[in-house]
Amino acid sequence: MHLLRLALYQPDIPQNAGTLIRLSACLGIPLDVIEPCGFLWDEKRMRRAGMDYVDHARVSRHASYATFRQSLGGGRLVLLTTAGSQRLDGFSFQAGDVIMVGRESAGVPDEVAAHADARLRIPMAAGLRSLNVALAATLAVGQALGQLNAYPPETGS
Repeated sequence: MHLLRLALYQPDIPQNAGTLIRLSACLGIPLDVIEPCGFLWDEKRMRRAGMDYVDHARVSRHASYATFRQSLGGGRLVLLTTAGSQRLDGFSFQAGDVIMVGRESAGVPDEVAAHADARLRIPMAAGLRSLNVALAATLAVGQALGQLNAYPPETGS
């Protein structure tokens, strides 16, 4: 089991997927992509979106949400959602957690949200709707890694 994983539910925008591939590579966090994607996932496009970080990321693609659920093992599913019942800054992450973000255009279906062990919202200024999924995931991953004292060791000067 990994200390932390990140999951993208049916991503719509290849640039966001590429940004999260880079996050995965730089922080050593496995990335789960739950298909179908709203774009063609091929090596050329993902290399363009994820640059040279694609080779350093551990990406697992799942044909459906059901196959992804089978891969969870004992980890908690922590969903980031604007309809979250708990604030991100008040949540205690645990080893094995899987942080999930939904589709940029629609989040996740109610049945997927119902499976989540926690539904977190990111507190924002009044009147604003939501953050980009890559930004939201980055905030949550940073919070989790800080709590778990799990940032990768630095090398060099």
